[in-house]
Amino acid sequence: MGGSHERSAAYGPVHGLLPADTTEDVRMRGAGVSQQIAVLPVGSFEQHGPYLPLATDTLVACAVAREIAGAYPVHLLPPVPISCSHEHAAWPGTVSLSAVTLHAVIRDIADSLRRSGVDTLVLVNGHGGNYVLGNAVQEASARGERMALYPAPEDWETARERAGVVTSLLTDMHAGEIEASILLHTHPELLRPGYETSDHVADDRRHLLTLGMSAYTDSGVIGRPSLASAEKGKQLLASLVDSFGTYFSLLTSDA
Repeated sequence: MGGSHERSAAYGPVHGLLPADTTEDVRMRGAGVSQQIAVLPVGSFEQHGPYLPLATDTLVACAVAREIAGAYPVHLLPPVPISCSHEHAAWPGTVSLSAVTLHAVIRDIADSLRRSGVDTLVLVNGHGGNYVLGNAVQEASARGERMALYPAPEDWETARERAGVVTSLLTDMHAGEIEASILLHTHPELLRPGYETSDHVADDRRHLLTLGMSAYTDSGVIGRPSLASAEKGKQLLASLVDSFGTYFSLLTSDA
């Protein structure tokens, strides 16, 4: 969905990682839809090896949310940049919230949005360890509230195939082909030299929750960043924008 729903190029959807909307922009956008939807990027601040920034998951979540906000009439929120990264605690720089705290933050944000007339919240998750977000959506839906978690694994798989990403979702676990490709497209200046030779594969991670990432990688990388490209990153985001259409239709339906 583009055309009339696209934001003004004079201002753009963001300034850096923060939305540039005024309250009048929010009011006008909300006047033309049956259900007002806010999109919240949820990232993390955790190690991504020596070559990708600690903020990688936040940058990826923001990139996806920004593209969605450019194509659909939704309200783009600033990111939640710290989340549940306990499996990365062995590396310096990693910062985590408890699952209870993250759950409370999401619920508070949703409650606040509803008080201001925005009744639907989409969580755009950039970190695989944020399992509690699924619980937050389940509980909100059971209360009769409108909330969704995006992208689902199926959306990532569709995007992977469309973009020609070689690495499977199992292998491409952390700081690999997908994340490096999106950063090469959106923030190429943030990748340090050396990512091209930092591939590491560890497909059998059955004890990850017990042992943490350090049991499976010395560098912090699990995946093949050497295969990344800016074009793949562009196509990944384009696919995720298209896949969001189903979510938008579901969330704006009166059914």
